[in-house]
Amino acid sequence: MNRKHSADTGENPLHIAIIGTGFGGLGMAIQLKNAGIDSFTILEKASSVGGTWRDNTYPGAACDVQSHLYSFSFEPKSDWSRKFGLQPEIRSYMESCVTKYKLRDHIRFNQEVESVVFDKDAGLWILTTKNGDTLRARTVVSATGQLNQPAYPNIEGIDRFKGKVFHSARWDHECDLEGKRVAVVGTGASAIQFVPQIVGKVSELKLFQRSAAWVIPKPDRPFTGFEQWLFDAMPLVDRIYRASIYWKNESRALAFTRFGFLLNAFKWQAKRVARKNIKDPIKRQKIIPDYPVGCKRLLLSNDWYDAINQDHLDVVTNGIERIEEDAIITEDGTRHEVDIIIYGTGFKATDFLAPMNVTGLNGLNLNDAWRDGAEAYKGISVSGFPNLFILYGPNTNLGHSSIVFMLESQIRYITQCVKLLLDPSLHYMDVKESPQSNYANEIQQKLKKTVWASGCTSWYQTASGKNTNNWPGYTFNYRFLTGTLDLQDYDLQPAPNGSGE
Repeated sequence: MNRKHSADTGENPLHIAIIGTGFGGLGMAIQLKNAGIDSFTILEKASSVGGTWRDNTYPGAACDVQSHLYSFSFEPKSDWSRKFGLQPEIRSYMESCVTKYKLRDHIRFNQEVESVVFDKDAGLWILTTKNGDTLRARTVVSATGQLNQPAYPNIEGIDRFKGKVFHSARWDHECDLEGKRVAVVGTGASAIQFVPQIVGKVSELKLFQRSAAWVIPKPDRPFTGFEQWLFDAMPLVDRIYRASIYWKNESRALAFTRFGFLLNAFKWQAKRVARKNIKDPIKRQKIIPDYPVGCKRLLLSNDWYDAINQDHLDVVTNGIERIEEDAIITEDGTRHEVDIIIYGTGFKATDFLAPMNVTGLNGLNLNDAWRDGAEAYKGISVSGFPNLFILYGPNTNLGHSSIVFMLESQIRYITQCVKLLLDPSLHYMDVKESPQSNYANEIQQKLKKTVWASGCTSWYQTASGKNTNNWPGYTFNYRFLTGTLDLQDYDLQPAPNGSGE
């Protein structure tokens, strides 16, 4: 069989639809091309590529995984400016991948997918965008990620505020913060990056904190010109450096998944830096968590505690009761008058493919299938949704290493499935319910032994407390797990009359 197909309008029954142009979507497209498969279309809701690195442009936006590891293994970049990449540089890297691998002609911009419906008789998915356009595809790869839908808190009067309001993931660069009274709601991964950048501009900053975060120093610095030259002139050095980062990060999985007490070294480090940088003992006490380190995301910053130390920054730990036209009212009755509210409240991480409406076999809706919390076989396939594959799906998130490594494992696995589905005599492949259920139960049992199950609530969990996000082990275990396509775990439905028409 000739496995090389040209890009078309999507009417080709062997067509592949990829949703999203973040690391997952771009990596999937590149590996399809490398496999000689060109019959794919990438649907992107925005007007440019980049996913979370396009959307999150707040001051100080940067990665907390080292640059050389937070990039494709097959596309090394020798001239990273810093050990930990900044948002503009990461986005530029992704755009360079689009150019190098000639992906732009495959991308349809400003096409947000609204519904994805499986036509059992045709063995095809029908994708409909908000623009009303449709695409027919044999295979769908969802690469929407876990961090693409901003989450807003459920607060009385949230729409009543008359001043400027925005979410950190949709930063309003036209909003002048100079000399303003600013409220920041949330103290998660985004806030610890942008608060130090804006605290020097505002006249007053009210930091509304539901729970503190463990924050440790970030081992970041610029690369020297010599180091960049060495990485470029001697690619082996670049590969060895990347490998050293990988194995150093991987060693921390032992602490997150088995021996949580090993994380106490980070607790000591965080407390020491806080004591050194925050003069006010009351403020210092507020900013140090009361839950085990690692239970929520461990954060990296070199200027967070110094920002907290500023006299015009107030840490407010009383819960927010309501919001009025010009103020935030806390549960103790205090009225905090502010000019601007910035929500650093994270993402709807447990919603996965939302807000898309996905309908599989026999009218099964994905929301119904996931009513007790999202789960997927190997984090990729969901029973009842044939020929649908998820990148960065349930329980594939990490607390210790690079999600790009996990994505490459998933992409290799999905590529095997795509190659299989190029055979027109195969109508569809659908993971069986039993293997999926057994896999999901095993993951949940392993998660019970991790630090994430030590008593705190986090964005890793659903409202009922089920951890639908994290992978409870080493990334090399996941690489091995996804290395082989176990066809006995799938229902392979032959096409009617032995054809794919």
